[in-house]
Amino acid sequence: MSAAISKLRTGHVGLNVTDLTRSLAFYRDALGFGLLGEGKEDGRRFAFLGQDGELVLTLWQQADGAYAPASAGLHHLALSAGSMEEVRAYETRLRDLGVAFAYEGVVSHGEGAASGGIFFHDPDGTRLEISVPTGAEDASAPTTGAPTCGFF
Repeated sequence: MSAAISKLRTGHVGLNVTDLTRSLAFYRDALGFGLLGEGKEDGRRFAFLGQDGELVLTLWQQADGAYAPASAGLHHLALSAGSMEEVRAYETRLRDLGVAFAYEGVVSHGEGAASGGIFFHDPDGTRLEISVPTGAEDASAPTTGAPTCGFF
């Protein structure tokens, strides 16, 4: 690579939502993101969410319907936790809030994999994952022949 071109990394993720108020509450209350900025004008509602002042996620109220797994675009949003204990704490918080899970509890990313986590859906049905690279060695894999995060 030349000096003018460096390695890219993800800056933030933008999600279309059907109801900004509902989605903002979910990502703030369930996942702990802070509100960094918001647009409240009719027809142009959005929210910038982050952690420690850094933008992580933008929500755009411009979707006409729920998440469609068969459509091109976002497959799922994977979030990394610092430890398996954090993953389990999020699982408890999400269950207390009545969030729909794709699998029962912590699962591994594949047969014999050390990585794994929880898989669930936001209010619009967008597929989400909170995982860690190690700590799921004793967890089962709910699918065979493909990564757990591939078809949920």
